[in-house]
Parts: sequence; C-alpha cells; structure tokens
Amino acid sequence: MVRDLARKERPRIIVTGATAYPRIIDFKAFGEIAKEVGAYLLADIAHIAGLIAGGAHPSPVPYADVITTTTHKTLRGPRGAMIMCRKELADQIDRAVFPGLQGGPHNQTTAAIGVALKEAAAPEFKDYAHQIVANAKALAEELKARGFSLVSGGTDNHLVLADLTSKKVIAKKAAKALDAAGIVCNYNTVPYDPRRPFSPSGIRLGTPAVTSRGMGASEMKQIGKWMDDAIAHASDEAALARIAGEVREMCRRFPAPGIAIG
Repeated sequence: MVRDLARKERPRIIVTGATAYPRIIDFKAFGEIAKEVGAYLLADIAHIAGLIAGGAHPSPVPYADVITTTTHKTLRGPRGAMIMCRKELADQIDRAVFPGLQGGPHNQTTAAIGVALKEAAAPEFKDYAHQIVANAKALAEELKARGFSLVSGGTDNHLVLADLTSKKVIAKKAAKALDAAGIVCNYNTVPYDPRRPFSPSGIRLGTPAVTSRGMGASEMKQIGKWMDDAIAHASDEAALARIAGEVREMCRRFPAPGIAIG
C-alpha cells in the first residue's frame, strides 16, 4: 500500500515513525520505496531510540537520509532532541535549525544528553533494552489473559495499546482511575476509533520506567492484575485507594535509580 501510494504521488520525502505502534518498523522496506521514487527517507525514532541503541529494534541508519529522535523515553535521558543525517545534508539542516527554528542552547541539557548517550553505549544498556521488550510482552500477555483487546494482538517493542471497547469503559475514565490507583498511562486513539481523540477508546502504556526500576515478568503480571482491578472499579474510590497502597509498596521494593528513600 505504501509503495503504491508513493508511486502514485511521487513525494519528495517519506516519513516513517509512530507514537503508538507496538510492532517492529521495517525501515529497510521504507528505504527501498523511498529510493524507488527518488524521495528522501526521514525516520523518526523518538519512542524507540533506546531500543535501537540497545539492539532490541532494527536501526534505520543504513536506510534513512535523516533520523530524528527525542532523548528521553526509551533513551532515558533528559527532555531534548537530536537530528542525525547523511553528511551531504548536514549544512542545510544546521541552517534550518539555527537560528530559524531553535533558540539558544541549554548547556545543562546538552551535558545531560552526553551522560545519557554514554550510558546507552554501555553493555548493561543492552540488557535494559531487551528487558523493556520482555516486560512489555509479559504485560501484554497478562492483559490478554484478563480479556483486554490489544491492538495488533500484542507487542514487539516497549508499548502496549489496548482497546477498552470490550471492557465497556471510556478510556479517559479508565486512565483517570488508573492514575488514582498509582498506575500512569494515557488515553489514546486506536485504529478506526469511533470515538473522538479527546475521549478515545484506547489506553497506551509502556515499560521503560518500570524496567529502569528493576521490575521483571512477575511484576508485570501484578501490574496487569491491578489494571484489571482498577478499571473494573473505576468509580470505587476505596478500591482505587487500596490498589494505590499496594502499588506504593511495590515501588518501595523497586526504587527509582538515584533516588534515596528515607
């Protein structure tokens, strides 16, 4: 379908990347299509940069002309961004970014990005990246076992997208209930969503943060259980408070790196 559309429209640039796609992106196929129609290929890897750095997702580097990414999310750095490109495009992109699109640099952020990239080059970062995926798969399987309908049936990366239509609950209400229970996610549209974007049918959640805290498959099963319980009792403040207390106990056993708990 993408190849047919590209042949018809002959775009000058093709952009690939996603914010709520739980499967592997075939950068090689996109690169072949772009080359066939004489287009540049831009790959946005904001969500999966850490997985790529850790070898848990294929890299777009051999196929893309330009790569954009944030430096947080799975890369686990400060909030920021980077643009990478082929050498022949560097001057044009530099001139477009500064002073046209970007103001003065935040040196503290640049330094923090350097620290994050050094961490990403360490051998243990590969373990982290692969554990993110393993945890996402474990969480997806637990949710499926509890009757959740997952977009694409599961996940190959760090995120899970669930359609709550079968649970007969509005996703916005479910997300607020989960937040009250100490579980952070966001309400999100799903493919062919009949509802409005500001009150959609799905929720999106990911496993990088819990993986950084050292949680594994058994904790994912427990999180799936809590999610099911919280959504089933979305209007029950006492039940949500009980779950939130249990969540806090687990978090105490798996403290966030670098944060001392008194």
